[in-house]
Amino acid sequence: MKILITGANGMLAKAVRNELKEEELILTDVAELDITNLEAVKKFVKENNPEYIINCAAYTAVDKAEEQEELARKINAEGPKNLAIAANEADCTLIHISTDYVFGGDKDVKEAYTEEEEKNPVTVYGITKLEAERNIADACFKYYIFRTAWLYGDGNNFVRTMLKLGQEKEELNVVADQHGSPTYAVDLASIIHQAIEKRIPYGVYHTTNQGYTTWYDFTKLIFEKANINCKVNPVTTEEFPRPAKRPYNSQLSKEKILKEGVHIPSYEDALDRYLKLELK
Repeated sequence: MKILITGANGMLAKAVRNELKEEELILTDVAELDITNLEAVKKFVKENNPEYIINCAAYTAVDKAEEQEELARKINAEGPKNLAIAANEADCTLIHISTDYVFGGDKDVKEAYTEEEEKNPVTVYGITKLEAERNIADACFKYYIFRTAWLYGDGNNFVRTMLKLGQEKEELNVVADQHGSPTYAVDLASIIHQAIEKRIPYGVYHTTNQGYTTWYDFTKLIFEKANINCKVNPVTTEEFPRPAKRPYNSQLSKEKILKEGVHIPSYEDALDRYLKLELK
């Protein structure tokens, strides 16, 4: 199976590359393929004729996006549109990674967002990612959009940062009123692989690790599992003002994809596996 991966040097792409290492992979970053150039994308896809395109390229600097809207839109919305057009012309399947930020993030935390709920992004990042979803749906028939959240893996990420800070400081303040599912890039890559193998119906799916927590409780769990003695103080989002509003509720329901027989581990299990590699 021939698979084209964009953004191939990113955290998720590394996990996808490892997960699909038995397949014929075409790895591209901006030097090999500028996804914002439609003609270049169409030419590249036509010449390489992949069965799947996995788009791991994205502008993910949530705060900077508030100042760099044009650049964020170019990468997050126009790039996926170009890939969708090229995929449709080549009759291949596009797999695109989206985000919980397409929602307003203010839903009661007793409930998780389902795929079809009303979208109401309140940040430039979320707006451009939602534009991508709509662009793909308009331009392409064979696509998967996998929404994820709180992603960590091989690269700079929340868990690695907390491990470092926990060893350097006696106490930390961590936000306790944002709710979501920490998601290990390795598990998201596995979900993508399972979706391909099982040929689940095309469409939009929520793909985070199972279970919900807060950044505060997740930090305490990291320190407990890593035997780090650092006091963690719960604070509110308001005490950490950022240019881009953070979602109060990032909880995504996985019911739809679980019904397709896709296995998704818990975030606790994922953290155990990550720490085993990170701390060895």
